[in-house]
Amino acid sequence: MKKISILALSALVSMFVACGSPEKTESAGGSAEQPKSMVEEAPSYDPHRGEGKWTAENVNLNEPLNAEWVTSGESVSGVKCASCHKFSDEKLVGPGWKGVTTRRSPEWIMNFITNPDPMLDKDPEAQAMLEICLVRMPNQSLSDGEARNILEFMFKNDGKK
Repeated sequence: MKKISILALSALVSMFVACGSPEKTESAGGSAEQPKSMVEEAPSYDPHRGEGKWTAENVNLNEPLNAEWVTSGESVSGVKCASCHKFSDEKLVGPGWKGVTTRRSPEWIMNFITNPDPMLDKDPEAQAMLEICLVRMPNQSLSDGEARNILEFMFKNDGKK
């Protein structure tokens, strides 16, 4: 038993010594320098757009609204959203939807409903709503089409034709 303990301790010490410090590496010239990331710096957070793949260029708003998408968005939101959100300005668990398309950009809405966790971690407006509502919006695993249809319904809910 004593031999096993000594062997385990030796292996642990060897592992720490062999790995060295993860913070610095020695270059060929002998000076210490920070390792460089192989990933490019992420662009700064855009609170108008939010965090996610949706931009003003790929949301593609309809003028006038697509009635089929509105109907589908109302149906999907009835199943996945209505237990926490009212379509009025009244708060339920989450904030009411009335006026959301006038307060937020379409790309922000799309990014939030398809990517709520990073948005809640980074977006000051989403964090402010979290402080009021006290419940994080769960990821509903919406498809791109479902999310786009919900956005179309939100516009209709706000009186757009």
